[in-house]
Amino acid sequence: MDTNNFKSPKNNALALMFLPCAVYYFIFDYIPMGGLMIAFKDYSIRDGILGSPWVGFQHFETLFSGSEFLLVIKNTLFISIIKIILGFFAPVVFALLLNEIRIGFLRKGFQSLSLLPYLFSWVILASIFRLIFSNSGPANEIISWIGVDKPINWLSDDFWFIVVIISTDIWKGIGIGAIIYMASISAIPIELYKAAKIDGANRFQQIFYITLPQLKPTMITLLILSMGGFLSAGFDQIYNMYNPLVYDVADIIDTYVLRMLTNLNFEIATAAGMFKSVVAVILIMTSNSISKRLTQGQQGLY
Repeated sequence: MDTNNFKSPKNNALALMFLPCAVYYFIFDYIPMGGLMIAFKDYSIRDGILGSPWVGFQHFETLFSGSEFLLVIKNTLFISIIKIILGFFAPVVFALLLNEIRIGFLRKGFQSLSLLPYLFSWVILASIFRLIFSNSGPANEIISWIGVDKPINWLSDDFWFIVVIISTDIWKGIGIGAIIYMASISAIPIELYKAAKIDGANRFQQIFYITLPQLKPTMITLLILSMGGFLSAGFDQIYNMYNPLVYDVADIIDTYVLRMLTNLNFEIATAAGMFKSVVAVILIMTSNSISKRLTQGQQGLY
């Protein structure tokens, strides 16, 4: 390796451009990691993190011995798995449908409209959805037109609340996911489709034998990236939409940690957050290892 390349003016300029980003992550991400010691200490605000006595894994034992945290883990896994499965395939299907629209302005119009929800925060969207899915909201008005007399308690019934958060989460993220897949589709050589047409392949066969295999690296990469937030289960969405009536199905790790911090139980909150981070790292490394095997020896993301 030629070490002189690292001393070139071009690389120096790139290093200077990256410096603010590195400083930002060092200050706001790496330095706060010292606070993880709270999970192993009998933390006292008066004594501080360094002055508080060590208690080992006592807080982790308390955390996992309680039934509340086990319920929280179950809810987090249930919501995350459904979101991963449905939210992973929905953008792929939507991108394939967009690609089949031959009228350019219609394709761009649908693509832009699908991206619009992604630009709004869950604070705004949750307020809108609470109005839509209220007992007298448009959702119950629509189902009354098809003969359902009794209104559905969308946001206070366990089953329907899960349906609402899953469907709204897919609706919000389907546009940005489709854009990524559309970019990958546009990079597929047109000669492959021409050759398939000569061999008599119809549109469905072209999608199945050309488009989907070419999208495989992008799909694997996005799946690996989504593993990092697997245990988040959409905190912003759930926190802004849930209520005490659905705590038994909607209380996830992040809302549990927030509740512990509100109750000044810093040790348990830190232990729960640390558990979530460790599991996220394991999931990322595992999914990356699996991706290497699926791509038959090609190098993974990391």
